[in-house]
Amino acid sequence: MKPPRTADAPDALTDPPHSPGFEPTPNPEGEMMWRSSPSRYIAKIHMETRKEVLRPIDPEDLLVHAHRDKNPMEVAAQFFASRAIQLTGNESFVRKGLRRINAAGTAVAETLGAATGSETVETQAKKLLGVGERDHFYRFRELTRLSEKELRERIEKLQKDAAALLRARGRNPKLVILLTGATGFLGKEILVQAASDRRVAHVVSVVRPKTIRDPKTKEVMKVLTPAQRGAALLRRLGMTGQKAAKFRFIGGDIEAPDLGIAPAEIVRLQKTVTHVIHCAASVAFDDTYENSYRANVLGSRNALEFALSLQSAKGSRFIQHIAIETSYIHGRKKRSIVQESALTFPRNFYNNFYELTKAMASIETDRFLVERGLRVSQLLPSIVIGHSRTGNNRGDTKVVNAPINAFGRAKEIIDRMRTDPVGRAKAWVVMAFALAFPSDRSAELNLVPVDRVVAGILAALTAPASIGERVHLATDNRLRAEDIVRICKEEIGIDIRLADPTLFRNVTLPVVKAALERMNQPKLANALSKLGTIFGGYGEWGQPVHDVGNDVRVLGLVLHRPSTEFAFRMLCRHNRFVQEFGQIRDEEEIARREAIWEKVIDRIELRTGRQIASIPADEFRRLMTQDLDVKTFRER
Repeated sequence: MKPPRTADAPDALTDPPHSPGFEPTPNPEGEMMWRSSPSRYIAKIHMETRKEVLRPIDPEDLLVHAHRDKNPMEVAAQFFASRAIQLTGNESFVRKGLRRINAAGTAVAETLGAATGSETVETQAKKLLGVGERDHFYRFRELTRLSEKELRERIEKLQKDAAALLRARGRNPKLVILLTGATGFLGKEILVQAASDRRVAHVVSVVRPKTIRDPKTKEVMKVLTPAQRGAALLRRLGMTGQKAAKFRFIGGDIEAPDLGIAPAEIVRLQKTVTHVIHCAASVAFDDTYENSYRANVLGSRNALEFALSLQSAKGSRFIQHIAIETSYIHGRKKRSIVQESALTFPRNFYNNFYELTKAMASIETDRFLVERGLRVSQLLPSIVIGHSRTGNNRGDTKVVNAPINAFGRAKEIIDRMRTDPVGRAKAWVVMAFALAFPSDRSAELNLVPVDRVVAGILAALTAPASIGERVHLATDNRLRAEDIVRICKEEIGIDIRLADPTLFRNVTLPVVKAALERMNQPKLANALSKLGTIFGGYGEWGQPVHDVGNDVRVLGLVLHRPSTEFAFRMLCRHNRFVQEFGQIRDEEEIARREAIWEKVIDRIELRTGRQIASIPADEFRRLMTQDLDVKTFRER
């Protein structure tokens, strides 16, 4: 692990910088502002003096969108740069060209300023031409002043301690896991795989009570306790009897100290828990900074603090904390290789507050490891999608599921509209504008199936060498945007066109939203808006390439990673038939359908002797209908 290092910066993880904006104060509100500020983790450095600019950092300034699309010249430059890269295949050459154009524009503005003797004219000219140079840059604060040798020695000791504790438990270790995020997409898969993992004796899941409200009046109908939520979850996952006995659900909240767990329960956990797996997080790419901070940074810090209390408790059996982060903590790298171990502030900033706050949480994890001696591993999945074989996603409708569902619903709307001349005209409008995927042809998405991610998480339980490491749970066979369009056409039966993300973001999307809202299609308008939010950045040219290898070298996973194309194809099939493009939202119904879906896939593979995702779309639908009544979603 290479923790972030910054020279000439105060210790921001403990004390605020001495500046008018961040004076220590007894005011609880002021203290809270400091503790949730990006300035706690990130320093703003002046280009010339190389000293810190002691002013609060606005979270918005750390995102990509704060530094682009400011005027038509910038939008045009991004558009033509994308086209030039497609023609030449040489991103470095195009980027050099953009820098030359920027320098020429700056020279023109400076000439105008000198000719008129007015700095205002120069400034306005730069704004008009969309050029200029920042007088500052950002970097993560220094975590430690230990040498690389001292740091490595400290980590090796933590690894050896964990290995000794693990050996002491014998060949059948009977691990006891405290899990956060059990009701989420990733957490559900952890429960499923843990149920058949012989090393795992018991899983205690921290769950909040759930309030059930009347859909119309919003009045509270009932409140489900954590135990009731857990029982319903296990039932939906098909776990009964001995398998279900392996799991227990307790009340808590990751945003509260001690995870909101009752004191008597804490005493019990201190004597039994061997591992903490923290996978609770907010994965909403369009959420506010405040919400993302609470879920991802404060939640991670509370989980780390709780794990440390287990490790230091008298008679503790604690071995290791496993923090689930994201490979996108590295932000925008413009096609460069993103190393697993290093974490530096991205030159091209972050796409959203999810990435930013996850990076801040990773720094907190490093601090607990280096400064406080917590035995902790960091596992960093890329974009997680459904099961590699079945596409099952337990009802998840976020991230990649969102555009697939939006396109599927758009196709259904178009089909319904084509009943009369006026309807056909409206259908043409939807087809012309709504069926656009905002992505450059060269863009690649790093999609990883949920079963591969969870296999890595469970492998880390008995891999002490993962302590002090960052492990990318990603893929080496990324999916290109043009492949996404092709597969969607084959599986959904809809012609999606690639749209330049810059033009889509600035021109197409506002027009499409307004048109769809006038056509009384607000849900589709909202879905397409989210599509722009999610993929507006990830679909641009020059995406980072996530380095992989620690998943095999450190965790011992198989070298052959799942086929991303096959996994995406099954995601499309699942969302079309099981979820009906996100319209089936009832958890019990989703669970029933997914169980039947898995049986149908088993039968088709047994009958054909072929892997289900390798079967062409038309043939798959024909084979599927032999075993499944699609309308009722019941076995024939």
